[in-house]
Amino acid sequence: MTLNPLPIASLFTHDPDRLATLRIDQSGMLFDWSKTHLDPARIASGIAQLNKAGLTDARARLFSGEAVNVTEGRAAEHIAERGEGAPDSNMRAARCHARMQAMVEAVDAGLLGDIRHILHVGIGGSALGPQLLVDALGRDAGHYEVAVVSNVDGSALAEAFRRCDPHHTLLIMASKTFTTIETLLNAHSVIEWMEEAGVEDPYGRVIAVTAAPQAALDWGVDESRILPFSETVGGRYSLWSAIGLPVALALGWEAFGALLDGAAEMDRHFRDTPSTRNVAVLAAIADRFYVEDMGCQTRAVFAYDERLRLLPPYLQQLEMESNGKRVTLDGQSLAGPSAPITWGGVGTDCQHAVFQLLHQGMILSPIEFVAVIEPGHDLDEAHHRQLLVNCFAQGSALMTGRASNDPARDYPGDRPSVTILLDRLDPRTLGALIAFYEHRTFVNAVWLGINPFDQFGVELGKQMAKAIERDGTAGLDPSTAALIERAGL
Repeated sequence: MTLNPLPIASLFTHDPDRLATLRIDQSGMLFDWSKTHLDPARIASGIAQLNKAGLTDARARLFSGEAVNVTEGRAAEHIAERGEGAPDSNMRAARCHARMQAMVEAVDAGLLGDIRHILHVGIGGSALGPQLLVDALGRDAGHYEVAVVSNVDGSALAEAFRRCDPHHTLLIMASKTFTTIETLLNAHSVIEWMEEAGVEDPYGRVIAVTAAPQAALDWGVDESRILPFSETVGGRYSLWSAIGLPVALALGWEAFGALLDGAAEMDRHFRDTPSTRNVAVLAAIADRFYVEDMGCQTRAVFAYDERLRLLPPYLQQLEMESNGKRVTLDGQSLAGPSAPITWGGVGTDCQHAVFQLLHQGMILSPIEFVAVIEPGHDLDEAHHRQLLVNCFAQGSALMTGRASNDPARDYPGDRPSVTILLDRLDPRTLGALIAFYEHRTFVNAVWLGINPFDQFGVELGKQMAKAIERDGTAGLDPSTAALIERAGL
């Protein structure tokens, strides 16, 4: 691959079939890579690289439930939650879903009291997925008001308390291991809040979602209110499991089922579609080109729909925790860069904040626009028209630029962007979109030869925090010790 590709705009002239090649309709979405530097030669080269890296075999092992998470010696079976994994794992996931559905029906029937508010306590993947889905799809659902709390900062919990009535609140504790300090501390404070308000049996208002049922039982949750899921489902891939309980409560079980169906449709596309028309493969080829050949250290995602405002932070964990690695599957140092930094925001707000740098700054960052054709409101259609026009205009302006004799008003152009245009934002389409991002992350990992399913990098700081709680400043560097002293800890 050349380090000086042809300008994007000129590629339309060189290839009259460019739109047909680089635009794919799949699962209620249009994926458009035509405003990137991808061309047939670059795609062919990327596919050859992925074939050499063993994508076909790696994908087969993922879908068959083999131990692709090699550092932890286990499978990565989020696909089984959608019914597309190994048969035994599909059946196990179906049993867990049946138990989950029964819990939803019990809450709806009032068997756990007069519930009006759901307080979901988790962190990382136990919070980001449910929060994204409830915020995107649950604004008009009307079933329950859901608050998701992840931060151990008491201000986050205090804000949730202001929104909830303790006498009508259900606490969902979501923790894969049921040892996460932040989640357990927040849950304990919720129980205290209920007790102080005079709730007769606070523990009777608790549902635990975990891959360690015994730990939840030991904590004090009744066995009948523990929803298990498999330890082979990673945290940032877990919203399809019982971790999605607040989604099923807020939207209804039918909507949760549609979410799973949409993801399963994208699973089948990824598994069965040739690489030249496979959206996860094409996305990864573009990703690796901009990171490796163009030296891009970031990738920006802008949701041109207020309902998707939490998509960028969700993708930050999915992509950077999965592929922010420095060693290969066999423990060797990577020869080049791994994942770029994922960042972004919501249009049109970001146009008046960060787009100055994107259009005229010295840092090249590929951009991804995510928009929805059908509006999420019934206000004057001018609102949605302006939103979409701005989205499409930004992509065009980044690519074409505009020359000027005034250097301050000169736009260099040739800045790449991808557009993902959803027909509508509903559970099925959003499920497919999230599954697309999961598979894209996996293909990037195969290209790099790394394990996207462990996350040891998040552990060191947490271990040191525990040591400080236990031992104080003993053995700490002078700067950190001084900060602890200044804070009076």
